[in-house]
Amino acid sequence: MRMSTKGRYAVNAMIDLALRQHAGPVALAAIGARQGVSLSYLEQLFARLRQQGMVVSTRGPGGGYTLGRTAEEISVADIVCAVDDLADSESHAAEDTGPSRELWLRLNQVMREQMATVSLHSLVQEQQAKGVSIEPAATPRRAEPVKPLVKALPSRAPNSVFAFGRSFAR
Repeated sequence: MRMSTKGRYAVNAMIDLALRQHAGPVALAAIGARQGVSLSYLEQLFARLRQQGMVVSTRGPGGGYTLGRTAEEISVADIVCAVDDLADSESHAAEDTGPSRELWLRLNQVMREQMATVSLHSLVQEQQAKGVSIEPAATPRRAEPVKPLVKALPSRAPNSVFAFGRSFAR
């Protein structure tokens, strides 16, 4: 088993989500901006995470993603297995008929077991202990009416077609 780029990005995105979900659904665009990952790539990863029930999506304004299970119930192995095609890496190890075949199979198993012991909650706690700053969610503000810089001068010009016509009748 190897830790792919997909797996790393998915774990980082899930940590980001878990850190910020207390304020409501987290937009993928915001996660992408913080993590330096494209929105389309995150959409692919989160589609797989959603299929496994690890995240739940909310549509509409103010929508985004929240965890589908508690952070304690999600392991790094769960995240990596959801986004990676582990069957491919294990089948490559199984196809190896050389003297190292058993070594690769054991290493895959040990790595999976180790990742299963690390919860998303523990990773979030590590980030909080490091003092990762979590900016509050931006609350939409109503636009204040713009005050005119110059006071409008009163006009004696007609303000309608009818008033304009009456001005000629006099």
